[in-house]
Amino acid sequence: MASPNQVDFRLRKADLADMPAVYRVCLRTGNAGQDASAREDDPDALGHMFIGPYLVLEPEFAFVLEGPNGVAGYVMGALDTPDFYGRMERDWLAKIRPRLRDPGDDESRWSGSDWVRRLIHRPPYLYPPALHPFPSHGHVDFLPEARGLGWGRRGFEHLMAALAAAGSRGMHLDVSPQNHAAIAFYEKLGFAPVVSDELPAGGLTMARRF
Repeated sequence: MASPNQVDFRLRKADLADMPAVYRVCLRTGNAGQDASAREDDPDALGHMFIGPYLVLEPEFAFVLEGPNGVAGYVMGALDTPDFYGRMERDWLAKIRPRLRDPGDDESRWSGSDWVRRLIHRPPYLYPPALHPFPSHGHVDFLPEARGLGWGRRGFEHLMAALAAAGSRGMHLDVSPQNHAAIAFYEKLGFAPVVSDELPAGGLTMARRF
């Protein structure tokens, strides 16, 4: 079978029918860009926390990359981070929590997807003053079959253009410090690390102005 090429894919607006597919992509890229399927005991938990609320609450900034095998990636964002976090709490996580047990604070007792279940019950909602110049934020995840074809850059530039057209002054994003390929990707798009004591130690937040 021939390998997919750029013309085999198209970027389009996402809709609610894409929910199972974007959850699958989230799971298969959920371990610092690698497949998290073997690690998670709940295949939907990552999607509940990290991508479902964007598809439902910010559909105008939700896009998927469709390829020969269906949805192979997504790029999604939120225009106004504090407003989005308020709606995420009220209209999304509050409805998810009753279906998921809270594993508590003792990490020594966690297993499987407990780490993300805890995030669902106690989300950090980080938006300190250091990030206020970059009020929007975004996510992009592509399956291996869609990488290296230029769609990541095109998709993220499309999201940034949509956010800028809606009035955003800049955006931030969180990336795993171990995901060196993602860090290099964002640097090429003009993002730089935000260095601030207001941000959690051990994490990495990158940002750029529009």
